[in-house]
Amino acid sequence: MMRLISGTFPSVKPRDHNPISKSKTLKTQFPISSSTSSQQNSKVSNPKSWSVYLILSTKEPIKTYVGITTDFARRLKQHNGEIKGGAKASSAGRPWLCACIITGFTCLSKASSFESKWKIFTRKLPRRKKGEEMSQSEALLQHRRRALDKVHDSLECSHLQTDWKIATR
Repeated sequence: MMRLISGTFPSVKPRDHNPISKSKTLKTQFPISSSTSSQQNSKVSNPKSWSVYLILSTKEPIKTYVGITTDFARRLKQHNGEIKGGAKASSAGRPWLCACIITGFTCLSKASSFESKWKIFTRKLPRRKKGEEMSQSEALLQHRRRALDKVHDSLECSHLQTDWKIATR
């Protein structure tokens, strides 16, 4: 039996007569054994530490990329094409160098939020004119650093460790 969704838009929606049967089929498709739940509990008690990183391309035009990971060494190899994976956006700038790593995130959501804010502040901050003696990579890193400072001001970041691998002025 069908019923109208609204009077304005006369679409029809199938009536669900037996909602319990769907939940029963889900339980039978994915049984949870005690061994599976103990594995899940061990993962929860020993969480991986998340990191937010900034990498710098070495190919013209010079670019930067911000991402998150639990294993930066593996992730950098992916970006550089040494192993499978990596973001499509980073394939053009290979090889990439590590510019900065921020460690100390306890969960993916906090790292993602930090990464997102860093990208947003980077887009919103006005660009400064590049000095005569300043390279394009130095100007980009300075801009990212100013955006990172804004993120630190807007969030509680006292538990995070920021390690700049490439010096910025």
